[in-house]
Amino acid sequence: MTKLIARRLAISVPLLFIVPFLTFVMATLAPGDPARTILGDDFTPEAYQALRAELGLDKSLFAQYADWLRGVVQGDLGTSPVTGLSVSGEIISRVGVTASLVLLTTVVATLIGVGLGVVSALRAGWLAKAVDVISLVGFSFPSFWVGLVLVALFAVGLGWFPATGFVPIDVSPRAWALALVLPITALAVHAIAMVAKQTRDAMLDTLGREYILALRARGIPERSIIFRHALRNAAIPVSTVVGLVFISLLDGTVLVESVFAMPGLGGLVVDATHRHEIPVIQGIVLTFTVVVVLVNLFVDVLYGWLNPKARVS
Repeated sequence: MTKLIARRLAISVPLLFIVPFLTFVMATLAPGDPARTILGDDFTPEAYQALRAELGLDKSLFAQYADWLRGVVQGDLGTSPVTGLSVSGEIISRVGVTASLVLLTTVVATLIGVGLGVVSALRAGWLAKAVDVISLVGFSFPSFWVGLVLVALFAVGLGWFPATGFVPIDVSPRAWALALVLPITALAVHAIAMVAKQTRDAMLDTLGREYILALRARGIPERSIIFRHALRNAAIPVSTVVGLVFISLLDGTVLVESVFAMPGLGGLVVDATHRHEIPVIQGIVLTFTVVVVLVNLFVDVLYGWLNPKARVS
């Protein structure tokens, strides 16, 4: 297992440098100028050049990236050139919103998706077709569109849930839960479809294997066969899909947080992109990259625990 972790880290750690660098290049080459954003429409060429020099924008692309990377190594993600706020402070103040969305959506999608997948694998017929329909619907509609429909129906139409905003759990647990219902539902539709379809396919494949038939021939209770043997082996591909769902939710939160006006990292990166705040974009990209690396490492370790053959592959 130690060798497995070491191999995965050797592959993953370079991503912490490659992904932020590519993002930095694309953000720098994109149209926009933070100096013009700060100065507005009324400025002199001298003031413009002076501000660019103060922000370090007059340096070459590689020099700017080297300055940013030097700060990261020292634990400093820099400051926003527009607001003057610490990037680390901005991320810390907003990460709880995004974490709530991603973690709770992953839990909801896993519980409902695995449940639907197992039941549809054991009881073919209309339920299996229902899972296919749910999967098709989940894959067809993007999360932000589902969010807009949910707001129109349950927030504006029925008034059951708030349309926008976020309330910290320490302020009001009830308001916190109500504010998360619609965003989590919007994100979970696609995630449930992925998990349910993968679980059903994995269970059908596992239940058709010879050792399952042998266990039934020996008189092992069906409940034990399903939950102790079949579901454990089916969990190998399902765990991989759950990891992919978690990672994909990081991307999904960007638009969903904008739809529901939630003060998370997704909304922050959208605002930073509009204002061309490269240090903020870089800090969020680095944060997401670290999370992706850790999630992939966790999935690989879990895969190795469930399937010992993977430890030597």
